[in-house]
Amino acid sequence: MEINVKENNVIQLTKVLSVATQNQFAVGSFTPRATKMIAPILRAAQEKNSAVIVQTSEREKERYGINLAEFSREFYRVIQEEHITIPAVLHLDHTKDFNVIAEAIEVGFTSVMIDASEHPFKKNIEITKKVVEYAHSKGVSVEAELGKIGTTDFIETDVDEELFTDPEDAKRFVDETGVDALAVSIGTSHGLYLVKEPKIDIERLVEIRSLTSVPLVLHGGSCTPSEMIKNAIQIPNGGISKVNIATDLEHTMIKTLNRENYVTEKEWSELPTETLTLVQNAVQNVVKEKIENFLISSDSASYYV
Repeated sequence: MEINVKENNVIQLTKVLSVATQNQFAVGSFTPRATKMIAPILRAAQEKNSAVIVQTSEREKERYGINLAEFSREFYRVIQEEHITIPAVLHLDHTKDFNVIAEAIEVGFTSVMIDASEHPFKKNIEITKKVVEYAHSKGVSVEAELGKIGTTDFIETDVDEELFTDPEDAKRFVDETGVDALAVSIGTSHGLYLVKEPKIDIERLVEIRSLTSVPLVLHGGSCTPSEMIKNAIQIPNGGISKVNIATDLEHTMIKTLNRENYVTEKEWSELPTETLTLVQNAVQNVVKEKIENFLISSDSASYYV
């Protein structure tokens, strides 16, 4: 299988997030949900001079028909042909299947997420540790999840149960697995907030940070008020340094197309160029707005010199 050639600015998740934690900003981890929407994400980050993460997941691979090798190829094509110079990460989000993780690493992803959060604590550690050992041997960072982050759309995860992350468990989990970044459950959910309102437990986040040194990740960033996110980013010693944003992008795409449901890879390939450009421009504008007003990461690329 083809392994895409990495550019110098395409780096590991750890390198991107450690700088973000130290300087109290967050890096957006944007899910295009279509290979053709990778370009506007990278263009927006370049325009705002911001570090950026582009990601897809195991369930999105199945739902939208995304091919990991083609997704990776397009990411590196845009980086090279459009002269993208900001720090960038190609990340595999929520994935349970070790074989999918191995495939992503083989085709050039610089970061992967093993999601074994539905398992008991000890089993989560066991599964995560296996992935960490494999990925680290390939020079790839690993994100894991502790606690359960609820969902309303069942795209990124198939669990709607919510269980907040216990700070003491977080310390033990990080120590025993050697994981590079930890997704914590502190009040947000994947998808749209149809019934409950988002509420971030800052006190819990502060305690987790006091006990762990790895970068912390917030899933369910879409539809969460910007001030709430900023408060989570700017806690003492650095709070959340990676925020996942998917639903906001997809709703922009669907609205621009006057559709009511999601669009597959095949359908994207059949759209007229004019329509595709219209959607890409809309996505690019949303990403720029998130970088500037949500993540506090405008001009963050200057920290990576």
